[in-house]
Amino acid sequence: MTAARSTRDSRDGQDTDDFDVEEALALVKGTGARPTGEPGRAERAVPGPQGSDPAAAPSPGAQDSGEGKHTRHRSTPWPEARAVAERAARSLARRTPVSVPLEASLGLVLAAPLTALTDLPSFDTSAMDGWAVAGPGPWEVRESGVLAGHAEPERLSDGEAVRIATGARVPRDATAVLRSEHGRLDDKGRLHASVAREPSPARSRGVLALAHGQDIRSRGQECRSGDQLLPLGTLVTPVVLGLAAAAGYDTLAVVPRPRAEVLVLGDELLTEGLPREGLIRDALGPMLPPWLRALGAEVVAVRRLGDDAKALHKAITGSRADLIVTTGGTAGGPVDHVHPTLRRIGADLLVDSVKVRPGHPMLLARTQENQHLVGLPGNPLAAVSGLLTLAEPLLRTLAGRMAPEPYTLPLGEAVQGHPYDTRLIPVSLRGERATPLHYNGPAMLRGIAAADALAVVPPGGARAGQELDLIDLPWAVAGIDACFA
Repeated sequence: MTAARSTRDSRDGQDTDDFDVEEALALVKGTGARPTGEPGRAERAVPGPQGSDPAAAPSPGAQDSGEGKHTRHRSTPWPEARAVAERAARSLARRTPVSVPLEASLGLVLAAPLTALTDLPSFDTSAMDGWAVAGPGPWEVRESGVLAGHAEPERLSDGEAVRIATGARVPRDATAVLRSEHGRLDDKGRLHASVAREPSPARSRGVLALAHGQDIRSRGQECRSGDQLLPLGTLVTPVVLGLAAAAGYDTLAVVPRPRAEVLVLGDELLTEGLPREGLIRDALGPMLPPWLRALGAEVVAVRRLGDDAKALHKAITGSRADLIVTTGGTAGGPVDHVHPTLRRIGADLLVDSVKVRPGHPMLLARTQENQHLVGLPGNPLAAVSGLLTLAEPLLRTLAGRMAPEPYTLPLGEAVQGHPYDTRLIPVSLRGERATPLHYNGPAMLRGIAAADALAVVPPGGARAGQELDLIDLPWAVAGIDACFA
């Protein structure tokens, strides 16, 4: 199910289904973590979609299908779950590069080094508006000037000058360009360098001294044909597009976007209007596709299936996407069909629940040799947690993107933690501190809507001033347009 069906605690925006009595007592008493691999009663018996362990009991329908009881699966620590997702993508065959027009390559990754196809600049050009001059002044000025985009002008002889525009091709034998503000014409039409107001070593007897090649961008100044401009694996940004165009490219060899398909589960979901009669608005259908695009994916379809096991089976087995993302149905309730469907098709379950709050009933499965499925919890913030824990490293690796550089900031105030699990909380970044935001329960988006990042809170919580790892939200770093282009 995709909806949050928990009661809310108004004290700090925390859903009560994120903790049970034993966990709350552990927080108060400072109880240490249990031995590795040993589930506590809290993990086994927490009620509700956020607290229930999908592996704690036989999944509905398992006996009907003759598949027997579901064996309990150990929850994966949060850092390990992210590493598993990245390794899953790396284990696949290298994706075949594609050649795309420049305008279609923004946000993709170079599949080959960007090598200059020409010298830059490809001929000597003027860096300023002014006069191209040959030899020492004063100079006789030609009547016709030189504009950008025109063929090679006539060569200059010593003592000659010609008006020239920025970017225009410099005549052969020109020794420098005299800027417009540094030149003056006498009553006979001859060009002189401006008299300097204050003598300096660069000026001779109060007259501006022109250095050889001054204000001329010489051929090959930036690069020579064949020089490597950018390495393989570079993200194509707007500036990379400009450099590629200047270097002579019409198309680029890039790693293709991984294809993602979103399956929205839950009979209780509305696609428009106000909530009514037990029905709620679907928050994940509108949110996930642009977020997946921000992570480098091409979203090929968004399907709303309700709580229909047959429709889910058909959608998964018929998908040709690299990644299938489901919303809800990952726990062990009567209409949670994700686990039974994965068992039915013989999927390899790589991660079955993660020691993270919110979002621990998330999962990662290999459904085909070259296809994976990420099962997100139905609560919206829990789904975001699953997206960044499992989908982000997998999609980033498939798209050929580099992992972001880790960084930390001190907390602006203390944060309550889970006794055993990592906790992800929305924070705003102000100055050199990360300020925790309220309304951070599993079913809530109000906090993260105002956030710049998620802070990674270790088990037991964090004190004010403690340095925590941060996960940037893509639009907070690159801006909306760059992020979702």
